Amino acid sequence: MRRVLLIGQGIGYSASPRMQGAAFAAVGLPWTYELLDIPSERLPAAVSRLRAPDCAGANVTIPHKVAVIPLLDGIEGEAEQAGAVNTVRREGTRLVGSNTDVAGIRTALGLVGVEPVGARAVVLGGGGAARAAAVALRGARLAFLVRQGELDVDLPGKVVAWDDPTGAALVGHCDVLVNATPLGRHGEMPVRPAALPPQGAVVDLVYVTGGTPLIRRARQLGLRCADGWVVLLAQGAAAFTAWTGREAPLEAMRAALEP
Repeated sequence: MRRVLLIGQGIGYSASPRMQGAAFAAVGLPWTYELLDIPSERLPAAVSRLRAPDCAGANVTIPHKVAVIPLLDGIEGEAEQAGAVNTVRREGTRLVGSNTDVAGIRTALGLVGVEPVGARAVVLGGGGAARAAAVALRGARLAFLVRQGELDVDLPGKVVAWDDPTGAALVGHCDVLVNATPLGRHGEMPVRPAALPPQGAVVDLVYVTGGTPLIRRARQLGLRCADGWVVLLAQGAAAFTAWTGREAPLEAMRAALEP
Protein backbone atom coordinates (compact mmCIF):
# COMPACT_ATOMS: atom_id res chain seq x y z
CA MET A 1 0.00 0.00 0.00
CA ARG A 2 1.31 3.43 -0.96
CA ARG A 3 -0.14 6.87 -0.37
CA VAL A 4 -0.39 10.05 -2.42
CA LEU A 5 -1.41 13.26 -0.65
CA LEU A 6 -3.20 16.38 -1.83
CA ILE A 7 -1.73 19.30 0.13
CA GLY A 8 -3.69 22.55 0.18
CA GLN A 9 -5.98 24.72 2.28
CA GLY A 10 -9.76 24.80 2.04
CA ILE A 11 -9.75 21.84 -0.37
CA GLY A 12 -12.67 19.77 0.87
CA TYR A 13 -14.40 20.33 -2.49
CA SER A 14 -11.64 18.58 -4.46
CA ALA A 15 -12.63 15.94 -7.00
CA SER A 16 -9.05 14.67 -7.24
CA PRO A 17 -9.46 11.89 -4.62
CA ARG A 18 -12.23 10.16 -6.54
CA MET A 19 -10.46 10.70 -9.88
CA GLN A 20 -7.09 9.37 -8.71
CA GLY A 21 -8.71 6.63 -6.62
CA ALA A 22 -10.47 5.40 -9.76
CA ALA A 23 -7.19 5.57 -11.67
CA PHE A 24 -5.31 3.48 -9.11
CA ALA A 25 -8.12 0.90 -9.05
CA ALA A 26 -8.25 0.72 -12.86
CA VAL A 27 -4.60 -0.34 -13.10
CA GLY A 28 -4.70 -2.60 -10.03
CA LEU A 29 -2.59 -0.46 -7.71
CA PRO A 30 -3.55 -0.69 -4.01
CA TRP A 31 -2.76 2.98 -3.49
CA THR A 32 -4.71 5.69 -1.65
CA TYR A 33 -5.10 9.41 -2.39
CA GLU A 34 -5.68 11.49 0.73
CA LEU A 35 -6.49 15.13 1.44
CA LEU A 36 -4.20 17.06 3.75
CA ASP A 37 -5.90 20.40 4.43
CA ILE A 38 -3.35 22.60 6.17
CA PRO A 39 -2.47 26.28 6.71
CA SER A 40 0.83 27.68 5.47
CA GLU A 41 2.64 27.30 8.79
CA ARG A 42 2.15 23.52 8.67
CA LEU A 43 3.50 23.11 5.14
CA PRO A 44 7.08 22.09 6.16
CA ALA A 45 5.74 19.29 8.36
CA ALA A 46 3.41 18.14 5.59
CA VAL A 47 6.24 17.95 3.07
CA SER A 48 8.32 15.98 5.56
CA ARG A 49 5.56 13.34 5.57
CA LEU A 50 6.20 12.74 1.88
CA ARG A 51 9.61 11.28 2.72
CA ALA A 52 8.03 8.28 4.44
CA PRO A 53 8.60 4.96 2.62
CA ASP A 54 4.87 4.45 2.05
CA CYS A 55 4.46 7.80 0.22
CA ALA A 56 4.74 8.00 -3.56
CA GLY A 57 4.27 11.77 -3.74
CA ALA A 58 1.67 14.49 -3.71
CA ASN A 59 -0.33 17.09 -5.50
CA VAL A 60 0.05 20.63 -4.17
CA THR A 61 -2.64 23.24 -4.59
CA ILE A 62 -3.78 26.66 -3.34
CA PRO A 63 -2.06 28.40 -1.58
CA HIS A 64 1.15 26.33 -1.41
CA LYS A 65 2.34 25.95 -5.04
CA VAL A 66 5.13 28.50 -4.73
CA ALA A 67 5.92 28.14 -1.03
CA VAL A 68 6.57 24.40 -1.39
CA ILE A 69 9.59 24.86 -3.68
CA PRO A 70 12.28 25.56 -1.03
CA LEU A 71 11.12 22.47 0.88
CA LEU A 72 11.90 20.12 -2.02
CA ASP A 73 15.21 18.63 -3.14
CA GLY A 74 14.73 19.81 -6.72
CA ILE A 75 12.27 20.92 -9.35
CA GLU A 76 12.26 20.14 -13.04
CA GLY A 77 11.04 21.18 -16.45
CA GLU A 78 8.04 23.45 -16.53
CA ALA A 79 8.01 23.85 -12.75
CA GLU A 80 11.29 25.73 -13.12
CA GLN A 81 9.82 27.90 -15.86
CA ALA A 82 6.64 28.60 -13.90
CA GLY A 83 8.23 29.02 -10.48
CA ALA A 84 5.39 26.88 -9.13
CA VAL A 85 4.91 23.19 -8.30
CA ASN A 86 1.69 21.19 -8.23
CA THR A 87 3.09 17.64 -8.33
CA VAL A 88 5.76 16.04 -6.15
CA ARG A 89 7.19 12.56 -6.55
CA ARG A 90 9.51 10.73 -4.19
CA GLU A 91 12.68 9.32 -5.76
CA GLY A 92 14.42 7.35 -3.03
CA THR A 93 15.17 9.96 -0.39
CA ARG A 94 14.63 12.92 -2.75
CA LEU A 95 11.45 14.92 -3.37
CA VAL A 96 11.21 16.28 -6.91
CA GLY A 97 8.65 18.88 -7.96
CA SER A 98 7.05 19.27 -11.37
CA ASN A 99 4.13 21.20 -12.82
CA THR A 100 1.37 19.26 -14.56
CA ASP A 101 -0.95 22.29 -14.49
CA VAL A 102 0.87 23.48 -17.60
CA ALA A 103 -0.12 20.30 -19.47
CA GLY A 104 -3.71 20.71 -18.29
CA ILE A 105 -3.93 24.31 -19.47
CA ARG A 106 -2.33 23.44 -22.80
CA THR A 107 -4.99 20.78 -23.30
CA ALA A 108 -7.71 23.35 -22.63
CA LEU A 109 -6.13 25.86 -25.03
CA GLY A 110 -6.02 23.20 -27.72
CA LEU A 111 -9.71 22.40 -27.21
CA VAL A 112 -10.69 26.03 -27.74
CA GLY A 113 -8.38 26.41 -30.74
CA VAL A 114 -5.97 28.95 -29.24
CA GLU A 115 -2.45 29.11 -30.67
CA PRO A 116 -0.54 31.08 -28.05
CA VAL A 117 2.10 32.66 -30.28
CA GLY A 118 0.99 36.21 -31.02
CA ALA A 119 -2.34 35.87 -29.21
CA ARG A 120 -3.56 38.55 -26.81
CA ALA A 121 -4.06 36.72 -23.52
CA VAL A 122 -5.36 37.95 -20.17
CA VAL A 123 -4.77 35.85 -17.07
CA LEU A 124 -6.80 36.55 -13.94
CA GLY A 125 -4.60 36.06 -10.87
CA GLY A 126 -0.93 36.11 -9.96
CA GLY A 127 -0.44 32.89 -8.00
CA GLY A 128 0.84 29.44 -8.86
CA ALA A 129 -1.92 28.64 -11.35
CA ALA A 130 -1.36 31.95 -13.15
CA ARG A 131 2.34 31.15 -13.44
CA ALA A 132 1.49 27.80 -15.02
CA ALA A 133 -0.86 29.57 -17.43
CA ALA A 134 1.97 31.89 -18.42
CA VAL A 135 4.13 28.92 -19.38
CA ALA A 136 1.30 27.30 -21.35
CA LEU A 137 0.76 30.65 -23.12
CA ARG A 138 4.43 31.18 -24.00
CA GLY A 139 4.64 33.44 -27.06
CA ALA A 140 1.40 35.27 -26.31
CA ARG A 141 1.11 38.95 -25.42
CA LEU A 142 0.32 38.47 -21.75
CA ALA A 143 -1.46 40.65 -19.24
CA PHE A 144 -2.29 39.72 -15.65
CA LEU A 145 -5.09 41.17 -13.53
CA VAL A 146 -4.06 40.81 -9.89
CA ARG A 147 -4.92 41.94 -6.38
CA GLN A 148 -3.21 45.06 -5.06
CA GLY A 149 -0.88 42.96 -2.93
CA GLU A 150 0.40 41.08 -5.99
CA LEU A 151 1.38 44.09 -8.08
CA ASP A 152 5.08 43.56 -7.36
CA VAL A 153 5.01 39.85 -8.26
CA ASP A 154 7.40 38.95 -11.06
CA LEU A 155 5.16 37.85 -13.93
CA PRO A 156 6.06 37.66 -17.64
CA GLY A 157 3.75 40.36 -18.94
CA LYS A 158 1.80 43.51 -18.15
CA VAL A 159 0.53 43.48 -14.56
CA VAL A 160 -2.61 45.48 -13.78
CA ALA A 161 -4.49 45.86 -10.50
CA TRP A 162 -7.86 44.12 -10.39
CA ASP A 163 -9.74 47.40 -9.95
CA ASP A 164 -7.75 49.34 -12.56
CA PRO A 165 -10.17 50.54 -15.30
CA THR A 166 -7.70 49.44 -17.99
CA GLY A 167 -8.27 45.84 -16.92
CA ALA A 168 -11.75 45.72 -18.42
CA ALA A 169 -10.38 47.04 -21.71
CA LEU A 170 -7.69 44.36 -21.75
CA VAL A 171 -10.29 41.63 -21.16
CA GLY A 172 -12.65 43.05 -23.77
CA HIS A 173 -10.01 42.95 -26.51
CA CYS A 174 -8.22 39.70 -25.72
CA ASP A 175 -8.13 36.52 -27.77
CA VAL A 176 -8.20 34.28 -24.71
CA LEU A 177 -9.13 34.89 -21.08
CA VAL A 178 -7.84 32.46 -18.44
CA ASN A 179 -9.28 32.50 -14.93
CA ALA A 180 -6.47 31.31 -12.65
CA THR A 181 -8.13 32.46 -9.42
CA PRO A 182 -10.52 30.49 -7.15
CA LEU A 183 -13.32 32.94 -7.98
CA GLY A 184 -16.35 31.16 -9.33
CA ARG A 185 -16.40 28.24 -6.95
CA HIS A 186 -19.00 29.97 -4.78
CA GLY A 187 -20.93 31.67 -7.56
CA GLU A 188 -18.74 34.75 -8.01
CA MET A 189 -18.09 36.25 -11.43
CA PRO A 190 -14.36 37.12 -11.65
CA VAL A 191 -14.95 39.83 -14.27
CA ARG A 192 -17.94 41.97 -15.15
CA PRO A 193 -20.03 40.11 -17.77
CA ALA A 194 -20.00 43.20 -20.00
CA ALA A 195 -16.20 43.08 -20.11
CA LEU A 196 -16.01 39.70 -21.84
CA PRO A 197 -14.59 39.81 -25.37
CA PRO A 198 -17.17 39.67 -28.16
CA GLN A 199 -15.22 36.83 -29.71
CA GLY A 200 -12.38 34.63 -28.61
CA ALA A 201 -12.03 31.96 -25.95
CA VAL A 202 -12.38 31.50 -22.21
CA VAL A 203 -10.55 28.96 -20.06
CA ASP A 204 -11.63 28.67 -16.42
CA LEU A 205 -9.44 26.59 -14.11
CA VAL A 206 -12.26 26.41 -11.56
CA TYR A 207 -14.57 23.41 -11.81
CA VAL A 208 -18.12 23.18 -10.49
CA THR A 209 -21.02 21.04 -11.66
CA GLY A 210 -22.87 22.82 -14.44
CA GLY A 211 -20.06 25.31 -15.01
CA THR A 212 -18.93 28.45 -13.22
CA PRO A 213 -20.79 31.73 -13.79
CA LEU A 214 -17.94 32.78 -16.09
CA ILE A 215 -18.23 29.67 -18.24
CA ARG A 216 -22.03 29.80 -18.34
CA ARG A 217 -22.00 33.45 -19.45
CA ALA A 218 -19.26 32.85 -22.00
CA ARG A 219 -21.29 30.00 -23.50
CA GLN A 220 -24.35 32.23 -23.72
CA LEU A 221 -22.24 34.69 -25.72
CA GLY A 222 -21.11 31.94 -28.07
CA LEU A 223 -17.47 32.08 -26.97
CA ARG A 224 -15.25 29.02 -27.20
CA CYS A 225 -14.91 27.60 -23.69
CA ALA A 226 -12.97 25.04 -21.69
CA ASP A 227 -13.77 24.58 -18.03
CA GLY A 228 -11.83 23.35 -15.03
CA TRP A 229 -12.93 19.74 -15.49
CA VAL A 230 -10.87 19.58 -18.69
CA VAL A 231 -7.81 20.98 -16.92
CA LEU A 232 -8.30 18.75 -13.86
CA LEU A 233 -8.39 15.57 -15.95
CA ALA A 234 -5.38 16.44 -18.09
CA GLN A 235 -3.16 17.57 -15.22
CA GLY A 236 -4.30 14.61 -13.11
CA ALA A 237 -3.36 12.17 -15.87
CA ALA A 238 0.13 13.68 -16.10
CA ALA A 239 0.52 13.52 -12.32
CA PHE A 240 -0.58 9.87 -12.26
CA THR A 241 2.15 9.03 -14.75
CA ALA A 242 4.73 10.96 -12.73
CA TRP A 243 3.98 8.90 -9.59
CA THR A 244 3.47 5.48 -11.14
CA GLY A 245 5.45 5.48 -14.39
CA ARG A 246 2.31 4.12 -16.10
CA GLU A 247 0.00 5.51 -18.73
CA ALA A 248 -3.03 7.09 -17.09
CA PRO A 249 -6.39 5.27 -17.48
CA LEU A 250 -8.17 8.31 -18.88
CA GLU A 251 -11.60 6.74 -19.34
CA ALA A 252 -11.75 5.55 -15.73
CA MET A 253 -10.64 8.97 -14.51
CA ARG A 254 -13.14 10.77 -16.73
CA ALA A 255 -15.99 8.50 -15.58
CA ALA A 256 -15.13 9.22 -11.94
CA LEU A 257 -15.61 12.96 -12.58
CA GLU A 258 -19.05 12.64 -14.16
CA PRO A 259 -21.90 14.01 -11.99
